[in-house]
Amino acid sequence: MREPARSTKISVQGLTMAYGSFTVMEDLSFDVMEKDIFIIMGGSGCGKSTLMRHMVGLKEPAAGEIHFDGENFTSADEAKRLSFVRRFGVMYQSGALWSSMTLAENIAMPLEEHTDLKAREIRDLAAYKLALVGLSGYEDYYPAQVSGGMNKRAGIARAMALDPDVLFLDEPGAGLDPLSSRRLDELILRLRDSLGSTFVIVSHELASIFAIANNSIFLDTDTRKQGATGDPKELRDRSDNEAVRIFLNRGVTSGKRDQP
Repeated sequence: MREPARSTKISVQGLTMAYGSFTVMEDLSFDVMEKDIFIIMGGSGCGKSTLMRHMVGLKEPAAGEIHFDGENFTSADEAKRLSFVRRFGVMYQSGALWSSMTLAENIAMPLEEHTDLKAREIRDLAAYKLALVGLSGYEDYYPAQVSGGMNKRAGIARAMALDPDVLFLDEPGAGLDPLSSRRLDELILRLRDSLGSTFVIVSHELASIFAIANNSIFLDTDTRKQGATGDPKELRDRSDNEAVRIFLNRGVTSGKRDQP
C-alpha cells in the first residue's frame, strides 16, 4: 500500500547567515518534510549549529526566509513567533540539564512554565517522557548520577516535554561511545515511528547519519553555500559534488565502506 503524501514541515528559502560583515553561508534553500529525520552536515566550522539557531529563531538571518507549515516564521510578529517556538523541542550538544535538579524536575520545568497542569499531572507527564526514552525508574536521579548516554536521553525527554512538532538536536551523539551512540540512533528512529515526530539533527558522525537520516543538507565550507540536499546514502554514491562525496566517503578502505 502506498504511503500517504507527506507535507512540507519547514521550508528554508534563500537563507544567508552572517556575523556582522562575515558571511557564514549564503543562499541556502531546502525543505524538511513531515516525519523526516533531516541531518545538517558538513565539516568543522561550516555553520551547522548556526543554521539550527536560525531555524529555531535564536538568530535572525541576514537574508532569506524560514516557513513552518506554510507560514512565514521570519517575518511573524512576536506573539506568532512565540506560538511557533512552543512547537519546537530543542536539545543542545551538552544536553544542558540543570545539575541541581533531578531528571524528572528538569523535564517538569517547561511544563510548569508553559502549562496550567497541576503538580501531580506534571510529575506523571515527566515520568511518561522519561519512559519514552528508556529511563523509567530514573526520575529521582541527578544528571551526575547517570551515564552520558542517559543524560542525552533525558535531554531528548525534556525537549519532548511540550509535545513539539519538530525536535532539533545538536550533535546528540557527541562524546558517546559507539554502543551508546547506536542506542541513541535506535531511540530517534523509534520516536519518529511511534510519535510521528520530525527531527532536524546537527551531526558529522557518518555511522549515525547513514543509520537514521532520510534527508539532509551539506554545508560546503569552501564555497559557503549548500553543496547538496537529499538522502545521505544517495549523495554518498551519486552526488556530482566532490566535496560531498569526500565527506560522506570518509573511512572507506579497501574499496569497501565501513557504513551501511
